[in-house]
Amino acid sequence: MSKERDYIDKIEGAERRYFVTPVTVEKRAEEGEEEKPAEIEGYAAVFNKRADLFWFEEEILPGAFDDVLNDDVRCLFNHNPNKILARSKDGKGTLTLSVDEKGLKYSYITPDISYARDLQTSIELGDVSQSSFAFQASEVIWHDATDENDKELRQIKKISKIYDVSPVTFPAYEDAEVGKRSFEQHKEQRKNDNKSSEEKQEEENKRASRSLDVFRAQLIVNQNRY
Repeated sequence: MSKERDYIDKIEGAERRYFVTPVTVEKRAEEGEEEKPAEIEGYAAVFNKRADLFWFEEEILPGAFDDVLNDDVRCLFNHNPNKILARSKDGKGTLTLSVDEKGLKYSYITPDISYARDLQTSIELGDVSQSSFAFQASEVIWHDATDENDKELRQIKKISKIYDVSPVTFPAYEDAEVGKRSFEQHKEQRKNDNKSSEEKQEEENKRASRSLDVFRAQLIVNQNRY
């Protein structure tokens, strides 16, 4: 059976990562009260946890999500856009996103939809216990391998966009999945990251130059007044 393609494959620069962290069900009804929809919680990303991506290792640094918590983000089951569980836009909605010392946390109240209720049951049984998120990185740091037994390290310092967070059936870093990333793709990834960093530095230099030009112009005006 063919594997359904991830929708982010059509988005240039978009990436997906998976983390093996518990997804939990929190019952909201007190004893004796009528049963209420449960709250689902999980971590879509964990800081400073190195993942082996076959040709290199990768980790997400604290602060990476500081600028994107108000993005238009969906919570999907198995990152399937046809199985939406919740949504957050401008920090409001049925999906709650937050950052703590551990990583990017998400939570939502189980909606009254059959696949959402089935997912809650699967989480309670321990059959679904991992999460993923889709994103676009804007600032990345590469560290070269120190010896032949070491791997390059990619550190994600800033994320410019979150597309979704998802409870998932399978974690991403299984060898069979990771092995599909070719060495050519790895080199292209690093080239694109370096290009983005250079473009960002060039823009910062331009802004600094413009600010300096304004300062010099104002200085000349002030000198001509006296």
